[in-house]
Amino acid sequence: MDKRYMCYCGLYCENCAVKARVEPAARVLYKEMRDAGFEEVIDAIPGGGGFWPFLKGMAEDGACTSCKDRGGHPGCAIRICAMEKKVEMCALCGSYPCEKIAGFLERLPFVKIDNDLLRTEGIDAWSKVQDERKAKGFAHTDGQKKQ
Repeated sequence: MDKRYMCYCGLYCENCAVKARVEPAARVLYKEMRDAGFEEVIDAIPGGGGFWPFLKGMAEDGACTSCKDRGGHPGCAIRICAMEKKVEMCALCGSYPCEKIAGFLERLPFVKIDNDLLRTEGIDAWSKVQDERKAKGFAHTDGQKKQ
């Protein structure tokens, strides 16, 4: 497990749909387009001049890591609170669960289950679940409550 991808809220960013699905697809698309010669003609395609650097960046560098590694929304209330309280993850805070994370946990109920596991059994048990999901190709959107 790469701890850079552990988010304050309890998500593991390597299981984000962007990391798990979009980045691998971008690598395939970039390679296919590059091999087909698109790099030389991309500027002739409307919007191609902006698309190509985006696709190349996504394929080579990826989107981001996590909110702990300068990714994610800088104004996230969960992130700000955890940083102020100096907790590694919200589930380890004495005030958990609080109003800042309640709506988030409603939309992603599996995170509440994961955070409860973290609180009761520790980081190794939590990490094992995240690694198992990653190995199965799970993405957070798979566990999102449909509105």
